[in-house]
Amino acid sequence: MSLSSDKNGTGFSKSSLDLSPVQEIKRITSWINTSIRQTMRKRGAVIGISGGIDSSVVLTLTVEALGPKNVLGVMLPEIESSPESAELAQLLADQLHVETITENISAALDGAACYQRRDEAIRSVIPEFDDGWKSKITLPGSLLDDATLNVFYLTAISPDGEEIRVRIPPKAFSQIVAASNFKQRTRMSMLYYHAERLNYAVVGTANKNEHQLGFFVKHGDGGADIQPILHLYKSQVYQLAKNLSIPETIYTRTPTSDTYSAGSSQEEFFFRLPFSILDTIWYGSENNIDTQHIADALDLSPEQVERVITDISRKKQNTEYLRMQTLKLSDPQ
Repeated sequence: MSLSSDKNGTGFSKSSLDLSPVQEIKRITSWINTSIRQTMRKRGAVIGISGGIDSSVVLTLTVEALGPKNVLGVMLPEIESSPESAELAQLLADQLHVETITENISAALDGAACYQRRDEAIRSVIPEFDDGWKSKITLPGSLLDDATLNVFYLTAISPDGEEIRVRIPPKAFSQIVAASNFKQRTRMSMLYYHAERLNYAVVGTANKNEHQLGFFVKHGDGGADIQPILHLYKSQVYQLAKNLSIPETIYTRTPTSDTYSAGSSQEEFFFRLPFSILDTIWYGSENNIDTQHIADALDLSPEQVERVITDISRKKQNTEYLRMQTLKLSDPQ
């Protein structure tokens, strides 16, 4: 699939990311089977399922690899989760004949003062924020519209629908994120509880966009024994979904982190572009395609393409620490 030798862009188009889905599914399921049963010597797999496209694809691939009796789907809601997440997760699990367990993590989060610490930081910026209000964090609009930096904004919504949107100072932002990350780390702890009691492996659901650009929590949703779709762009995950008989209600759902009470899409919270555009530009850049050819393929200007490439590079650089292995004194300096 590489176009690295084609710097002039001949043959580059929106379809350059197209997979051979049947072949890729066979390759991934074989790898899952070998990794879990032979390399790790585990009996099966545990997967956190959320009704999202990534966990749905990974669940289906793992069932094909190991059989439904050797896979456990764990739903991990909390008081701010969308009810739709559990409904869609159960819909697919039932279709695949997979056993599921629901572990509500609200009490654990409350015990860790997750909500209290987060709300304290929100009130330092928006004093009106109170019980019954909802909140979310977003970035500026599309990268295609202007060259604004990745400056985060906090939106608070009152029970009667009033919205207050402000730029978040660094201290408050850090506390909100640190408190919210209790959610992902608590979920991963629960997955490992079930994996260890069953002698199963924990299967991660991160794709290339999340891992390479830093849209994950270290030792949270970024922690797993194996990661079957880490090499796939988000748009390629959708390609597999359509070939795995995943319900349309799942792959047409807007991707969300399901972290903030007001709800925010992955696009407005982090990526700032539709995946079909982001992935094509990223793939072209990785394969040394001339900016003008990328722009022509997407009906964009070279300036817009360069803006996206710069943002990708900046996010990768700023989140490199998330992908680092634990440093040890014996490591070369």
